[in-house]
Parts: sequence; structure tokens; C-alpha cells
Amino acid sequence: MSSVAVASMMFASGCRSFAVPGTARALLISRAALNKHHNKKALSWCFRSSHNSNTALAGETESSTIDDGKLTSTSSSNSYPKYDRLLPCPSQKYPPRVEHLVVSEGGPVLEYICKALDLPPLFVADLIQFGAVFYALVCPQPPPNATEEQIRIFKEVTEPSVVRKRASVKGKTIREAQKAFRVTHVDQLVEPGTYLRVHVHPKRFPRCYQIDWRSRIIAITESYVILDKPAGTSVGGTTDNIEESCATFATRALGLTTPLMTTHQIDNCTEGWNKEYCSVFHGKIREKKVKKLYLALAASPLPTGIITHYMRPINMAPRIVSQDFIKGWQLCRLEVMECNKVPWPTAAIQDKYCVEDCGWPSQDYAYECKINLLTGRTHQIRAQFSACKAPLIGDSAYMPAAIAEMVNPGLNPFGKYIKDFSSESEKETSVINWIAQHGKEPSVAIGLQACQISWDDDEHFYKAGSPWWRC
Repeated sequence: MSSVAVASMMFASGCRSFAVPGTARALLISRAALNKHHNKKALSWCFRSSHNSNTALAGETESSTIDDGKLTSTSSSNSYPKYDRLLPCPSQKYPPRVEHLVVSEGGPVLEYICKALDLPPLFVADLIQFGAVFYALVCPQPPPNATEEQIRIFKEVTEPSVVRKRASVKGKTIREAQKAFRVTHVDQLVEPGTYLRVHVHPKRFPRCYQIDWRSRIIAITESYVILDKPAGTSVGGTTDNIEESCATFATRALGLTTPLMTTHQIDNCTEGWNKEYCSVFHGKIREKKVKKLYLALAASPLPTGIITHYMRPINMAPRIVSQDFIKGWQLCRLEVMECNKVPWPTAAIQDKYCVEDCGWPSQDYAYECKINLLTGRTHQIRAQFSACKAPLIGDSAYMPAAIAEMVNPGLNPFGKYIKDFSSESEKETSVINWIAQHGKEPSVAIGLQACQISWDDDEHFYKAGSPWWRC
């Protein structure tokens, strides 16, 4: 199971590349509906009062007990595990837990979080190491569903007369002061009025500990490293976990003292340097001088040639595509270069790589397609193949929708059997129902590998190892 990546760039489930030194910067997306991006599974937005830091303000009653140095936290709607350390990586998944705090008294950030959330110091130190703690000088705007008490506290701590007294905010606009940054050290000081966001249950990547990372290195140069990325791993980390990533583990495998930087991202479920080279490589990508080929394991055959769709310009999964042009939607084009019949992966192989059974009818053969991606949209191959009734094996997000449309051909409002809607309301309801047919993101591997990368007219050319379904 492999992909090519470069660090300064990395292939996912194919090759990836990394740049050789520098610090990675994670994209900040709140899991708790605090920012513009929302996570339906996240807890309601809440924070603890600067007057009473031990009282939750989201209508949730919490109680905590300490037993042999480990804390058990429970609430009316959640039962939390015993907290000790983040490592070793747990085999089970915990439900999202994101806490929002307004600091009531200054001091080291670790001490404050331990006190406010009743968490053990070593556990909080691990959260900081994982990059799961963020701060802002001024509390961000609460969401529309905030309670009156939450809004009251927000207004109290962001009152201009209060903010003006804080030296750390002088010279900044409120918007600038509300920007969140990752806490990087346990001794970092926080002052009263500072906002903290703590991802108590960061997303975990247990596959990181099962990989021989040194064996995944394809090439090492002065400017970049090429990594054959395993499926089920994050390239450069997530919002709440920069520790369990390809960049971190590859850096350690190579014995580097400065971290690798990723030049581009690919999906976690896909297989497959210095700042100056990152900038150069990004320029090559923009100028379309970088060529990447993919292998996709589809449930049905596709003809060779160019496939065109239009993708809804909404930055959230699932990515919805239409075979017909829709004004404002993004063009998606890929070329199927080859399509070969191959044995359907055995149950043993699927179990080994945690490939999910998405309900596709049992059959003896799958279809391995080599793809030249002509436009680079998020989830493009997955969404386009599903729209062609050839979803990728193991793709629990898009295969269920393909199956649903096979059962009910008129279900997809953007599919072949598009019907006329009597009103915009009816059409919107149809779109909502169609989105609901999609499933959750795969946890580990799907039938997709970034198998080859090249640039500068093939002066630099790298190929990934065999994909997981051939193992």
C-alpha cells in the first residue's frame, strides 16, 4: 500500500514530497462550530466563565472525580474516558470533545487548563505537544445558537473599555486579536481575558505506529524527500494533531533535527524541505509543470478518455458533482488512461488494510484505472467515479450514494435522470436528501493511490510501490 509524496512535497498513498527544514503550519478549522467551518459531531459551542471557570455554560452539567491520578469526567450527554496520557495510541475512537475557555487568572497555560478542566498535567502537556491547544488574545464571536449566558460573557470580556486596558491587544484590531494560534509550550503564559480552545480528544492515527517509515523513503536530495505515503495517515497533521503525521515520523526516521515541510496535501485515506524549495514547488504546481498520475480501484469499468463534471463550490464533504454545466460550479476533468480488470481484493487483504465493506454487491473482479488528473479538486476522483457508477472500493463516503442511485435512478438531482422541480424548495429538499445518501469518511484505506509524480519535463521522476490491493 503506497503513494508518492515530496517533503518539501509528499505523495499520498503514492508518493509525497517533503521539504527539508522548517516548521509546518496547520490550517486552523474549529471542530466546534466556532469558526465558519462546522462539524456536526462536535460538541455545542461553550466556554467557561471568567467568573466561575469550573462551570460549563452550554447547558451541560459536568462532574469529575480523580482516581489514582487518573481523571474520569462525565456529563449529562457524554461519558469521558479516564485521562492519563495520549500515548500509547488508543485503539478505540473517542467522541469529539472541544472545550472553550476564557482565562480568569494569568499564569502558565498548562496550569490553567489543568485547573479549569480538571485534567492531569501530563495529559495536558501531551495535548500541547500534539498541537491540540489554541489561544487568541480576545474571545471570538459566539455562533448564532449561543445561549444568553455565553453572549453575556462574550460581551463582558470583549467590552472595548476592558480590551483597551490590555497591553497585549494594543495596536491590533479586534479581528486580529481574535485570530487563534497554536500553543507551543507548556510554560507559555496566558493573561486574563485570553481565549483558549482545547481539543481534548484529538483525531488519532494509529497506523503511524505500525509503519517502517525508513523503508517508505523513496529519495532524498538536498531540497526534498520523496515518501511513499501509507493510507490511513495524515500528511502534515490535522487541526488538533500535528504529532501523528507523515512529516513528523519521516523526520524522525531520517534523524533530522529540523522538521520536514509538506508541499501539498492528499486525502488521509489515499496512499501513496526548506521554505525556498516549497515556494519553488508550489510555483511549479500553479504553472501545471507537476504531473501526477493515480491508480484507482473501481467497482465497475470505465471507458478510457476524458471525463468531465462540474463540482458544487461548497468547501465541505461530500463533494457534489453534476454532469451538466451549472454556472458558478467548478470544472472537473480527468483522463482515464487505462482500465484493466483485476481480482477483487480478498477478505484477508481488506481486513489487513481496514477497507470498509460499503455494501457493493459481491463480485470476482474490480477495475484498476490509471488516471491523469487534469484539474485538481478536492475528492475529485472519488466524486467523479461515483457519479459514473464506478465508486472506489472502500470509499464509505461516496459508494453508498452510488448504490442508492442504482436502486433509485432518479434520486440524484444532478444525475442522468434529472427531473424538473416545481419549486426551488422542492429542489433544495432533493439536494439535501441526495447529500444524506453519502456516508462517513473512510478510516484507513480506499482504492486510490497517487502512483507517480514528475516535474521539469520528467527530470525529476518518481514512482510509488505496489498499491495495497496488489499486496
